Amino acid sequence: MSEVTQPYIWEQSYPDDIDWHAPLTPQTMSAMMDEAARKYAALPAIDFLGRIYNFAEVSDLVNRAAKGLQSHGIGKGDRVGLMLPNCPAMVISYYAVLRAGATVVNFNPLYAEAEIRAQIEDSDCGILITLDMPLIYDKAAKMLGSTQLRTIVLASLAEQLPFPKNLLYRLLKRKDIATMPSDGHHLSFSELCSTDGKPSTVDVNPETDIAVLQYTGGTTGLPKGAMLTHANLTTNVQQATYLFPKTEFGKEVLIGVLPLFHVFAMTVVMNFSIFAGAKMILLPRFELDTTLKVIHKKRPTFFPAVPTIYIAINNHPGVAAGKFDLTSMKYCLSGGDTLPREVQEKFESLSGCRLLEGYGLSETSPVALCNPSTGESRAGSLGLPAPATLVEITDIEDPSKVLPQGETGEICITGPQVMKGYWNREDETARALLDGRFHTGDVGYIDADGYTFLIDRLKEIILAGGYNIYPRHVEEAIYRHSAVEEVTVAGIEDSYRQQTVKAFVKLRAGQSLDAEALTAFLKDKLSPIEMPKEIEFRDELPKTLIGKLSKKELIAEETAKRKATT
Repeated sequence: MSEVTQPYIWEQSYPDDIDWHAPLTPQTMSAMMDEAARKYAALPAIDFLGRIYNFAEVSDLVNRAAKGLQSHGIGKGDRVGLMLPNCPAMVISYYAVLRAGATVVNFNPLYAEAEIRAQIEDSDCGILITLDMPLIYDKAAKMLGSTQLRTIVLASLAEQLPFPKNLLYRLLKRKDIATMPSDGHHLSFSELCSTDGKPSTVDVNPETDIAVLQYTGGTTGLPKGAMLTHANLTTNVQQATYLFPKTEFGKEVLIGVLPLFHVFAMTVVMNFSIFAGAKMILLPRFELDTTLKVIHKKRPTFFPAVPTIYIAINNHPGVAAGKFDLTSMKYCLSGGDTLPREVQEKFESLSGCRLLEGYGLSETSPVALCNPSTGESRAGSLGLPAPATLVEITDIEDPSKVLPQGETGEICITGPQVMKGYWNREDETARALLDGRFHTGDVGYIDADGYTFLIDRLKEIILAGGYNIYPRHVEEAIYRHSAVEEVTVAGIEDSYRQQTVKAFVKLRAGQSLDAEALTAFLKDKLSPIEMPKEIEFRDELPKTLIGKLSKKELIAEETAKRKATT
């Protein structure tokens, strides 16, 4: 891409302080950690419920844990599972695995046993690091002896808390602390770190060696492990800092409410913080009141989140009343799902902070596009391609055909952050990386200024009576009603029309609305084909662990309901 002489269409829209041709330096994740430890040694790296770890402490614990892993047989290319919520042990374990030359396999701690088993077996994961909470540990323990898993490393939550919270936790939460068996298959995290901190040097090629197996959500079948190399991850974090050129290295404060095992937070919270010398304020999970109090008190400058979190903040009465000061934040980044325009505008008016929509996938490490932080943020768009990232639109029927600017088709990504392929899935890798482009499965177009717009996800398009209906368009129309807080639109099986449009709606507190009134409101906003044929009001809508509204659960419920009545 450095040989290109004619500028791409989006370069004209790049702000003066961002260069699409900016240099990127692939390196190992361990080299990135070493550099951070040298530059920012005494600066705070992690704030976990009031306990502060500086960069030197984090680096020392990483080296100690890496030596511990090596002494337990972990070497280059081995897979080590991490099944941890946001906590210091997650950050330390992640970088320790990479320092040992192995590959991180991220696990969602709330997975069901069957999902954990499938991922262990697919990744051939021999060691799993998890937390001493029965809710998480008990599922992991069942994998010993029935899968390839041979060792569980158990991290103590109490040991990561500040005084006196550590004592109070042990005293008041005794029933919530798992007991570690003495059976040769268990090891405490403190034991793992009880080494001289001098791990053996491992020769890692950043371009070819896999740093992380990031499993996709499995919406198109069984989850697949996206193979992300060290170069994928280190160049992507550099791309992210280029997109935020006003980043002050060694001075930023990030709030991490999104789970670090998810690719979005892994890069834009954890890896970004290490690279930029920023302090990570880690919260074990998203709780609205807690998050707002932390923002008010600890003054973060950067807040990555998903749309439902911004919706929750918008609707908190204390925010509108000025109870919480949100003015410390320079930038907020929305990812993981589409950002409704009304949500964006309201949040910006309440906080005085720019809320920027970005776009990425597990397969792109994940940052691929983002609205520029210092230029025009085009409402409703995914933004402009990250530096060194090529975005093309290909024909849905003929994926090898690139369409002219302005035409609608499948969004494709080429760039240094694109995965090596899917773990042990050669056929699916070949389809996903056809002609060297990553085919996202998302439908969109590029406008005359180079901004990419997402119309909908290819797999979520509703086929009704021979017409393609885009759920996002219907959702945007429904969000314009002032009584609506959240909405998900899905295609439900229909014997006559193939699929029918159904809207699941959550109203704002204290608001009332019925299907007839909502339909009347939508009459001049949607065509008769797009109009929801069914509208169901719910007190809550199902979400994934990162807070993304989950269509999959709703569709499964509807399918089961219809089968039961036939």
